[in-house]
Amino acid sequence: MKQDIHPDYHTIKVVMTDGTTFETRSTWGSEGDTMNLEIDPKSHPAWTGGVRNVMEGGQVARFKKRFAGGLSLKK
Repeated sequence: MKQDIHPDYHTIKVVMTDGTTFETRSTWGSEGDTMNLEIDPKSHPAWTGGVRNVMEGGQVARFKKRFAGGLSLKK
């Protein structure tokens, strides 16, 4: 095995979105750094079963607005 080609593997602190923390070993950052998560299994809709936010001005909304009065066949 080649020497000095592997990244430094050290202990970091991870802060979840709800404020809970835990320590783990990682190659991210340096020894003692804190990683603050913006999305984690406690808040992401894929894991919580929540509803995804959809913009009101999407394709379907524009279609409904455009054809709200029915189709008109103008020549």
